[in-house]
Amino acid sequence: MMKFATWNVNSIRQRQDHVLDYLAREQPDVLALQEIKCQTEVFPVDVFRAAGYDSVVVGQKSYNGVAILTRHPHEVTHTALPGWETDPAQARYVEIRSCGLVFGNLYLPNGNSGGSAGYDSKLAFMEALVLHARGMLQAGQDFVLLGDYNVCPTDEDCAPGALSPDDALVRPQSRAAFRRLLWLGLTDALRALHPVGRFYTFWDYQAAAWQRDSGLRIDHALLSPRVAERLLTTLPARDERGRPQPSDHVPLAVTLADATD
Repeated sequence: MMKFATWNVNSIRQRQDHVLDYLAREQPDVLALQEIKCQTEVFPVDVFRAAGYDSVVVGQKSYNGVAILTRHPHEVTHTALPGWETDPAQARYVEIRSCGLVFGNLYLPNGNSGGSAGYDSKLAFMEALVLHARGMLQAGQDFVLLGDYNVCPTDEDCAPGALSPDDALVRPQSRAAFRRLLWLGLTDALRALHPVGRFYTFWDYQAAAWQRDSGLRIDHALLSPRVAERLLTTLPARDERGRPQPSDHVPLAVTLADATD
């Protein structure tokens, strides 16, 4: 069995011990982190190596930043999303090949800041992701695209009243872009096993969102077809949000049957 997870930690400096505890307890083969909020050279590589994990990091001072922790041999395939560029550059994508799969770890732009240009950048990222996924499918590559998508795919993925109708996370264009990934043949790992129900992965720090269970499902794992055939379980680790000094996101963990089963 293989286990991988995605987690927007909202600062690795503040959540390092949380991540170490999660690794020790859950022992994922791969953990994709977003919003590490540090430069590559100051990411605690040695700390995670001592816990049995190699780190692949694309950092950025104070903002954004993505990293992949893995227990297995790996090859770095991309340190930016092909076809998406910004000036200045933003650390929002890193990709490795490991255990016969490509793992693409993404932190998609929120889209609510920067006016129309900020939202256009969000849509451009999603279009580049569609093109990249299509290319991997055409090449016969098995892959997982996981991370903070900053999209609530349906109304059920957003608590009533949590967001305004014109929020970038729920706009029709954002949801249509997410559906284009599904139309390629990718599988939303959580909805494949839990077609209905509220499975939030994010609760804002403001307005007692956690206490009121006013959450969002914005962290996703999309699986290519042969990977989806191996899907066993998918669940957010909801209890992480109730810990002291938590991230506003929780891990989303996926398990797969062995490829030889």
